[in-house]
Amino acid sequence: MTDTSSDPAAADPYAPPGIPVSAGALIFAPGGRLLILKPTYKSGWTIPGGIMEADGETPWEACRREVREEVALDVTFGRLVAVDFLRPKPSKAGGMRFLFDCGVFDDDALDGIELQEEELSEYLLAEPARALELLSGPLRRRVGAALALGAGAEGGPAVGDTGAPECVYLEDGRPVL
Repeated sequence: MTDTSSDPAAADPYAPPGIPVSAGALIFAPGGRLLILKPTYKSGWTIPGGIMEADGETPWEACRREVREEVALDVTFGRLVAVDFLRPKPSKAGGMRFLFDCGVFDDDALDGIELQEEELSEYLLAEPARALELLSGPLRRRVGAALALGAGAEGGPAVGDTGAPECVYLEDGRPVL
């Protein structure tokens, strides 16, 4: 008899993989500037977003919750622009990343940004090229792919727009299809 007590997958060969899932938001200011955040718990810059709760929360719900928690903005519209599979590595769990274009927010809304102090030290509304310089790795590639599709473009989709742009599928931030 085989001991399966230490390997949940061996105990149930039909158990789904335990892959972390997160969702991020592209939030734009008038003129196409992108909201990026400086985390306190790691180097570099990021976008609003985070891990999906295991209680049945959807990627879109996670995106909205994380934006509300991190920057106190109410996201009411989002368009899925990228799905990225990150391969697990010895030091990182990998997982699935969903990226939503949440449109252009007016200056009054952006003036109301309140950072989640435990996790964030500052924010920047950066021109897209500058934002891409400050972001790193797969996140930079993911955001770059979404920008190439027209996310946040002036005259393009805005909050509440119901047009259906493309969505890019990525692996480690690189297009595969």
